[in-house]
Amino acid sequence: MSELPALPVTFQPGRTRVVLLTAGVAIFVVITAVALLLEKLGPGERLSFVLTGALMFGVLAMLARVKVVADESGVTVVNIASRRRLDWAEILQVNLRPGDPWVFLNLSDGTSLPALGIQPGIAKQHAIADARALRALAEAHAIKEPEDREG
Repeated sequence: MSELPALPVTFQPGRTRVVLLTAGVAIFVVITAVALLLEKLGPGERLSFVLTGALMFGVLAMLARVKVVADESGVTVVNIASRRRLDWAEILQVNLRPGDPWVFLNLSDGTSLPALGIQPGIAKQHAIADARALRALAEAHAIKEPEDREG
């Protein structure tokens, strides 16, 4: 097994994040420029253009915020509209199967939690390496915890 990453570690789709934020800024700037350049628009219509551009940027920023943060006590999964803190003992398995859009965490309560912070979209090899690192961390902490309880 390869060496475990130093904790805390943050996994997030870097290239996807850059693309989303760049597109969001570009959309906001273009829509605002159009609002200012169209002479027939009134102040309310201009404002609605700007607010629409801001809304579009906001949606893309929410898509870009996804991440998985691992530390000594567990994992925090930040998805588009939710955030969940998990203890290491709650994570039974870390899955990234061929064709999966992102990592899925199988949990001790019988559910599965998508972890959008590791997704093979633009950077497939990077996502595979991140999934393996998170899996290794989960396995190392699952093995370590029963020993801690005995001692």
